[in-house]
Amino acid sequence: MSATTLLQRSSVTVTDYRCRRGPADTPYLEQHDNHSFSYVRAGAFGYRTRGRSFELVAGSILIGHPGDEYMCTHEHTCGDECLSFHFSPEAVETIGDATAVWRAGAVPPLSELMVFGELAQAVATGRDDRGVDLEEVGLLFARRVVSLVSGRKSVAPDASSRDRRRATEAAVWLDAHAHEPVDLARVARYSGLSAFHFLRLFTRVLDVTPHQYLVRARLRRAARLLAELDRPVTDVAFDVGFTDLSNFVRTFRRAAGVSPRRFRQAARGRNDPRSHFFTPRGIPS
Repeated sequence: MSATTLLQRSSVTVTDYRCRRGPADTPYLEQHDNHSFSYVRAGAFGYRTRGRSFELVAGSILIGHPGDEYMCTHEHTCGDECLSFHFSPEAVETIGDATAVWRAGAVPPLSELMVFGELAQAVATGRDDRGVDLEEVGLLFARRVVSLVSGRKSVAPDASSRDRRRATEAAVWLDAHAHEPVDLARVARYSGLSAFHFLRLFTRVLDVTPHQYLVRARLRRAARLLAELDRPVTDVAFDVGFTDLSNFVRTFRRAAGVSPRRFRQAARGRNDPRSHFFTPRGIPS
């Protein structure tokens, strides 16, 4: 595991984690030192905490609560990358001390969070001339997580190790093929299951349907391209797998609260991201 500190302030520390562990490596027990959110940028891994088990894939969020013991496993795939935000007690009071949220363990890939996770990643790896402060982005990201998760019913997956492996491998496959035409029958065949059986298995383990994950993988990739490249919005839409520009714009706007063009402007520091994000959904700025 390599850990690179990208920012260290009194309220928040931002760290880039890159793990290369795999099925042959023995997992070990760890403990959270503070409140944290970790956005899974790539890869997949298992997360065990407070007697619950989660399979985290690209777009998921790991939630850490100080004092809680946890274990990360790589039974099914090798490696992962996370962008982690660690918050001080004072910052947590500002964000919102929603105990149920901080002890939820993990959040499945949600469009509203993945798009902002990619914005945070763009700022974290960008240059100083972006004009967007990573500390502010981290605090705003945390407030969005708390706001969305606090009203969401938590699901505790109950599945066998074999089912977890199948769902995780299917999610990794979907992420790699999201730019292609993919339907339920195709990914079910990859998993060696009937469409109905696969749908139930995938949803039970990852708390999202295969189609939801496919669309969100496309949105996540689109947000990354919009933040990093100057390619036309139309090209980005088609490159990530959308076949209709208007559908892409509507879907992206629902997730981000802004158009793809304005999202790009915020990611590039051309506008204060606080003027675009959160307020359209009633989240305080």
